[in-house]
Amino acid sequence: MAEPSDAELSKWQGTLRQHAQTLAEASYSPPNHALPQALKSLDYDTYRQIRFDPARAYWGDDSRFSLQLFHSGFLFPHPVMLHLVEGEKTTSLTFDSDDFIYEGQAEELQTSDLQGTGHAGFRLHYPLNTSGYRDEFAVFLGASYFRLIGRDQVYGLSTRGLAIDTALSSNEDTDGEEFPAFREFWLFTPEANDTAVHVMALLDSPSLSGAYHFRLEPGHQTQVDVDATLYARDDVTKLGIAPLTSMFAYGDMSRNRPDDVRPRVHDSDGLLLETGRGEWIWRPLNNPRRVRVSAFLDTDPQGFGLMQREHEFSRYLDEEAQYHRRPSQWVTPQGDWGKGHVELVELPSPDETHDNIVAYWVSETPLRAGESLSLRYQTQTRQQAPTDPLLAQVIRTRQGSAAVPGEADSQSADQRQWVVDFAGGELARLSADQPVALRLDAPDDAVTLPQVKALPDNTWRATFRVKPTASPLDVRLALTLHGETLSETWNYVIDPLPKHGDEDA
Repeated sequence: MAEPSDAELSKWQGTLRQHAQTLAEASYSPPNHALPQALKSLDYDTYRQIRFDPARAYWGDDSRFSLQLFHSGFLFPHPVMLHLVEGEKTTSLTFDSDDFIYEGQAEELQTSDLQGTGHAGFRLHYPLNTSGYRDEFAVFLGASYFRLIGRDQVYGLSTRGLAIDTALSSNEDTDGEEFPAFREFWLFTPEANDTAVHVMALLDSPSLSGAYHFRLEPGHQTQVDVDATLYARDDVTKLGIAPLTSMFAYGDMSRNRPDDVRPRVHDSDGLLLETGRGEWIWRPLNNPRRVRVSAFLDTDPQGFGLMQREHEFSRYLDEEAQYHRRPSQWVTPQGDWGKGHVELVELPSPDETHDNIVAYWVSETPLRAGESLSLRYQTQTRQQAPTDPLLAQVIRTRQGSAAVPGEADSQSADQRQWVVDFAGGELARLSADQPVALRLDAPDDAVTLPQVKALPDNTWRATFRVKPTASPLDVRLALTLHGETLSETWNYVIDPLPKHGDEDA
């Protein structure tokens, strides 16, 4: 027997959608589960000393997949309901302390009454890297978060079911954000030869409820097909679809770096988009001085994602965090998504312990109370970013003072020099004497000396200078030859130069 049939899945989806719609027609009822006191007071270190016993994993005897569960407590005070589905049979997974190994300070929990504790979430395993070991490849834990990795990758950025009211104003942080949560999961038992596993979930929040179907297929590029139907309980001001959450502390462009031996620290270094018109846009990420929200207007986008383009260990020099193994993640819309925009939110962060990057799609058509919305998309981890093979990619972005060295009163001392390097595509096959041109979109009175030239390593460099400005400067550039585009579009918002003594992220 293979994966569940389309008819079986359709039946389950219909039931779940009806459940979600009925839920949305009633007033919102927040979770009221009361954890035992012993679990409420858990700290980070103690929680990490609780782990599921692999010997008690589900599915492992009859499938290449296995299922393990997470203990409630610490940051996860609201247990989720978990059910196993096998044919016509559905079994609820109740908490059993014998499923867990308690070590260190967590051993004291074995003397506590933990009945009714429930589970915080689950993780899925599959032999990604070798045939003899089941690697963890997906985790559903906390609100609507889930994380994915493919072969030879380690966890970095996260995915969410939805983002609601994230950074409604560029002057706001995310304190007013609404975090929908998966309340209940149905996990379909995979057969011996299955290469994908199906999960359905019920999502709920003050504004809406939703029915989700995930088809997870682990591999070199682990991919998830998402089919969701949302039912609005109230008007939703901003609905973020297929949100990705990541971290960027500092990198090539960061002007003031921390006192750290590592040259760069980030889970993702750029936002990549393929627009409905077929344009590829690369937006380097930043750890800004204040909240920055950027919108990329589009109709029926082809895809977007947060990328980690740097994969050499020497670029990070961090053996513990292994940022060079963090995956990129790409979202491919299914069907027509209409008019709207990809939104990028960059939040100031003091260090790498805070996720400060969010990207998602926002439709031009708002979701109103009583309405429903169906959406489908695929999200996948990637080692290499998707791109047009004929187009060169941005491989470096750097900035620095434009002052002439040795000149005490350099006329360009108040300007910044920007450098954008490209490689690959048709550009790699051109000789250095080809008349490659720079297409630059920026106010003429703010940008000077735009140039493009070949470098000795078969890459090409675009440079320009920026004069002091009173407001942020939105700059776009691409390389062309005889009017034909040779590269993806580099896009960045350059903040006004800070006054002397001010810090800039």
